[in-house]
This record gives sequence, C-alpha cells and structure tokens, in this order.
Amino acid sequence: MHGRGYQTSSFGPALTPPIVQHLMIANLVVFALQIMVPQVAEYGPVRPYYMWQAGHLWEPFTYMWLHGGLGHLAMNMFALWMFGSPLALAWGPRKFLSFYLFCGIGAGFVIATWPYLIMNLSPQALLIPTVGASGAIYGVLLAYSLTWPDRVIALIFPPITFRAIWLIPGLFLMTVFFGGGGISHIGHLGGVLMGWLYLRRKGHAGAQSLSLGHMKYRWKRYRMRQKLRSVEYEEHETRRRRGGGDDDHRVH
Repeated sequence: MHGRGYQTSSFGPALTPPIVQHLMIANLVVFALQIMVPQVAEYGPVRPYYMWQAGHLWEPFTYMWLHGGLGHLAMNMFALWMFGSPLALAWGPRKFLSFYLFCGIGAGFVIATWPYLIMNLSPQALLIPTVGASGAIYGVLLAYSLTWPDRVIALIFPPITFRAIWLIPGLFLMTVFFGGGGISHIGHLGGVLMGWLYLRRKGHAGAQSLSLGHMKYRWKRYRMRQKLRSVEYEEHETRRRRGGGDDDHRVH
C-alpha cells in the first residue's frame, strides 16, 4: 500500500495489534473445530428459515466464525490483517471490536431477512446456509476506504493500482464477474450497509459524504465541470481555427 505524500511503499501493516491477532486466532480455532466436530458447522450457519421460524437466534453471531474452506478463511484473514490492523491502531481495540461485531452480526440479520423480502421465493432458498466473516470484513474495508480515501492500493493480480475510496466498488465488480457461484453478495452488501450506518451514527466524515444529498451534490458538480470543460474546448477550437495556435494555455 502507498500513501499519498509518502515516498515509500509496504506490503501490509507495520504492526498487527493484539485485537486483530485475537480475532484471527479465534477464526482459526473455530475452523479447526469445524473439522473435528461436524456439529459446529451444522448448527452455526445463517439459514433464514431456522433463524426466523425455528428460533435459532444465535445464527447471525455464530455464522461469522465459520468458513467454507481453507481458501475462504485465508482470504478473509488476509483482508482483516491488511486493512483491519491500521484501523484498529487508529481507533483502539474496543471501538474496532464493536464495529467488527456490529457489521458481522448486522450482515447476518440482512442475510436471514432478505429472502423474505423477495416475491415468489422457493422454500429451498430459505434453507441455504451462509458462513464466513465477509460481512464483518466488508465493513472493515469500508471504514478503511473512508478513513484513508487517498491511499493508493496496488494489487498483484490483476496488476492495477487505485485509490482506497474505490476499494468496495472494485471488490463488488470482481466478485460479480470472477467470483463464481456460492458467494453471498447480500452478505457483503449487508456488511457495507451496517458499516455505513455505524460510521454515520458516530459522525464519521467519510460516511457523511456517502449520504444521498452529498452524492447528488457531487454529481451536479461533476456535470458542471464537464460542461465547463466542453465550453473551454469549444473556445480553444475556435481560437485554433482563427489562427490562435496553442500558445494560449493554462497551467494548473
């Protein structure tokens, strides 16, 4: 990751705070239990029917500690380490943990509720299990991108760089086009929604900028800039046709 105004780059955070270490260890321990005790994986996932109609109210909490495989676990823990560490250092362990749990549990409720909002849904869809810390992780990614929006992130594959503010849209596009089946996009979106609600309630400036009114304002400003550039281009072309050349230019 690179920071605007900095001359150096680094792979990952310089320090992993204890709260992030503890979360990673907890996920690893539960993953080991999944392998050794199959009942852990049987009763832990979020399943809309069991959550709302069978009284399994613990599922929005337990699902976020389970994972569908070693690769699933590794990706989530890598993102937690990479983006959660600087956030935990900036916020402190208590705020970071409450945010992490709020996003993960909130995303679990979104996963369990969403199927009931869709018309003509098959009964089998209410039994689909969802596991993983991705809801909490996407909340962390949102907070990181709003806290340091101008930091530059460099990916190895694909080999591209972009500002942190584009992290969430970029990940959604990548999971939609390259993620394949079995990905809970609703869970990811739920984590982002919960993260935004938390940050907005706490008065986080970046979350305020994602309000509908502010986005309308940014869109209008963008349109005005486009019109201004169009007018400037037409004036430039008029001077050029009249023999003004390209000597008249602005430095900015």
